[in-house]
Amino acid sequence: MSGPVTLPPAAAPVGPIERLRAGAVYDATDSRPGGLSADQVTARLVDHGPNVLEVARPRPLVLRFGAHFTHVMALLLWAGSLAALLAGLPALGVAIVLVNVINGVFSFWQEHKADRATEALRRLLPVYARVLRDDREVRVAAEDLVPGDVMLLDEGDRISADGRVVDHAELRVDQSTLTGETTPVRKTSEPVPAAAGNRADIPNLVFAGTNVASGRGKAVVVATGMSTEFGRIAGLTQATVADPSPLQQELARLSKLVSVIAIGVGTVLAGIALAVGVMDIGDGLVFGLGMIVAFVPEGMLPTVTLSLAMATQRMAERHALVKRLSAVETLGSTSVICTDKTGTLTQNEMTVREAFVLAGAAELDGVGYAPVGRVHGVDEGSPAAADVAVLLTTAALACNARLTQAEGRWTVLGDPTEAAVEVACAKAGIDLEAASRSAPRVHELPFDARRKRMSTLHRVDGRLVLHTKGAPRELLALCVRARLAGADQPLDAALHRQIEEANDDMSRRGLRVLAVARREVEGATGDRSPEQLERELTFLGLVAMMDPPRPEVAAAVDTCHRAGIRTVMITGDYGLTAESIARRVGLLQTDEVRIVNGDELDRLSDDDLARALGGEVLFARASPEHKLRIVSALQRLGHVVAVTGDGVNDAPALKKADIGVAMGASGTDVAREAADMILLDDNFASIVSAVEEGRSVYTNIRRFTSYIFTSNAPEAVPFMVFALSGGRIPLALGVMAILSIDLGTDLVPALALGAEPPEPGVMDRPPRSQSQHLVTRSLLERAYLLLGAVQSVAVMAVFFGWYWTHGYWGQVLDLPDDGDLYHQAVSMALATVVFTQIGNLFAQRSTTTSIRRVGLFSNRLVWVGIASELVIVALIVYVPVLQRVVGTGSLPPTAWLWLVPLVPLLPVADELRKMLGARRRPIPKEVIAA
Repeated sequence: MSGPVTLPPAAAPVGPIERLRAGAVYDATDSRPGGLSADQVTARLVDHGPNVLEVARPRPLVLRFGAHFTHVMALLLWAGSLAALLAGLPALGVAIVLVNVINGVFSFWQEHKADRATEALRRLLPVYARVLRDDREVRVAAEDLVPGDVMLLDEGDRISADGRVVDHAELRVDQSTLTGETTPVRKTSEPVPAAAGNRADIPNLVFAGTNVASGRGKAVVVATGMSTEFGRIAGLTQATVADPSPLQQELARLSKLVSVIAIGVGTVLAGIALAVGVMDIGDGLVFGLGMIVAFVPEGMLPTVTLSLAMATQRMAERHALVKRLSAVETLGSTSVICTDKTGTLTQNEMTVREAFVLAGAAELDGVGYAPVGRVHGVDEGSPAAADVAVLLTTAALACNARLTQAEGRWTVLGDPTEAAVEVACAKAGIDLEAASRSAPRVHELPFDARRKRMSTLHRVDGRLVLHTKGAPRELLALCVRARLAGADQPLDAALHRQIEEANDDMSRRGLRVLAVARREVEGATGDRSPEQLERELTFLGLVAMMDPPRPEVAAAVDTCHRAGIRTVMITGDYGLTAESIARRVGLLQTDEVRIVNGDELDRLSDDDLARALGGEVLFARASPEHKLRIVSALQRLGHVVAVTGDGVNDAPALKKADIGVAMGASGTDVAREAADMILLDDNFASIVSAVEEGRSVYTNIRRFTSYIFTSNAPEAVPFMVFALSGGRIPLALGVMAILSIDLGTDLVPALALGAEPPEPGVMDRPPRSQSQHLVTRSLLERAYLLLGAVQSVAVMAVFFGWYWTHGYWGQVLDLPDDGDLYHQAVSMALATVVFTQIGNLFAQRSTTTSIRRVGLFSNRLVWVGIASELVIVALIVYVPVLQRVVGTGSLPPTAWLWLVPLVPLLPVADELRKMLGARRRPIPKEVIAA
């Protein structure tokens, strides 16, 4: 909770501003009802600075840009390009440089455009404000507001600074940007005895960035710029550092692993070759370069990036727009979803569900503000139906909200609770316009937090009739009669008990209940005070309403339970209301639930909070700091946390979360900029669909990682054979040939694996453990020691076989390393990698189940990948320019017949592995997601 509003230095220490009477506010801020003078404004601008949000200075652009070219894998490639230039291979050096530059520029661009939350906060502040200065109303730039200025507030205005209300007329403020709750809050100029737990709940304060929903008023500015609640959240958002995503951490680990393998294998084998005298320093340099190029998967980063980009397209079709590519995979690792209530689990449209009168009870169907539905439970024309009509008409005449229709959608101007009552009248067939004409309003007693009710006085056939609606217990205490079957009865103990039982039953079911009463006022009533008017009332009935849950949320929550994903509600609403919604959608699975309010959370230690999170818990009346603290606590417990939000108050938690999810339809710019993903339909069910897609993305990344690693083995083996033979066995694949595989033939097939659809049952298992890595021992064994080994044998066999069929039968050493025959042999070795990779493409589609169950045509992109690598290898073999760059030679058409039988080689080897091992043993944890 933030502290009391800071007063200007000139003010005397008088305590929190909310406890002062309106007149004392001017003294405390060294102001006056006519506003500040020009000299005072100038002096305070110097003392307090302009009313703007400060922007934290980011790390210099040069350093951020350079970081994408100095990570481990990039440094390894820079070293490889330098070695290529020193070895007299300029084409190779340039190719490696281009790979590094493209990867670095792309990743920098993704990062650079992701973080603009503070700028969005700045855009929410209005440009101009109306104030009193020197006893005149003037329009000034919002940035020129200073503490002590007297702001004039009117319906539709966006408030420019934090202020203390000193005058009001039916003033209501929409504070959803700060609290997430869309119900307008009534504001008063009366002092508040004690500060509320959340400053946004203090009824005599207004805040920068919020909107005047209705009424008008005056407020003395008490905080500007970064001292406002808005500025505090901006500072909190800037100070929040987003941790690297699980995928980013895994790719960093992969870079280090690959670097260790490449440098280690190259150093050991080169050292052996140099020690036994089979290689000189120059050949050793070429060998080391070959090891780096062979083991570093140059196409890995662009393949991951493109695969994630494809996943974002699929997720967009499911109403989830992803801003940060790595967030796609993070969704698949999510173990906890912290969700708001209003608008995410519910429809954010208050709806009257029941109307209670002593003669009976009615139910209303239909959802939202569209006036479509009917009244059930009371017979048409019966006394109970007549009482329900009187109840709804009286309640509606005491409302100020207005319904509007735009583009086929009904929306509300004003209090959603009042709008719900007006919609209920339409469903009951009541003509409100006619009722208003026959009972024009002559006076209003606005809602007051102390009285907990509002009243309107109407002239009906020359008589004055008071219509009152408010909190049931407080209003019932003022009633002496009750309407029953069209007649007024004394409110005896039995009727009183019947009304209280009905109210308690509705409240337990999570309904928001309004009581409605009226009385005929005699005489001219010169005294129109609440005490004079709101007495000896006749009770008419109860109106019960709720913000209905989205119909698809219950199934989505059930899917989360099956998937091992916990859902925690964090809301600014009241605890009992939150619990009711949570139970309706199935979020709570036991009868025991702990409701932690903001005040209680402030008193909990970190250990106490961790213990509370160990059981079923929901958080109510939560502030931005509370949300941020809950997310941090869950992350310390080892969870991958997704957070939903739509308001400014959600921005810090959205940024801190592993995956921030903002509302696209109702959310603020701030929330959307701070988040990693935006829900286009504001629907919790869309999060669950995105989690399913995220889980399949991680599985697919493992698939094409194994696919790429498999071809590393036949790329590295020719260099090993060359080195250990002292150069007497020529290189079957040169460095440029390896690059043509990694950045050419392997790229589209790897993307095809990245587009594999989610496996059946992917949401019936728990989230991936954070201890489970992208590259595991089992993956490396399968890629290098089984499939890669088989592929390496095939490559070397075809390479030697081409020599043997051309007069070098049985000869292994001292084969020619130049001329047409050698370049043709290189073409055959390269084509062998391609044709065996076709089989590998099918083998990688499943780690544990037979390829027959996967289906040959379930992923059409696989066949596009096969076609692409065949076209690319043909170009490399036959196009003269590419022949010179890669070192290949043209092949006769009959040569391709050698290669077709190699296609099933790897799938058959993998099927044998599954038959002999994988199907007999429990599936290792690290390959469950593969």
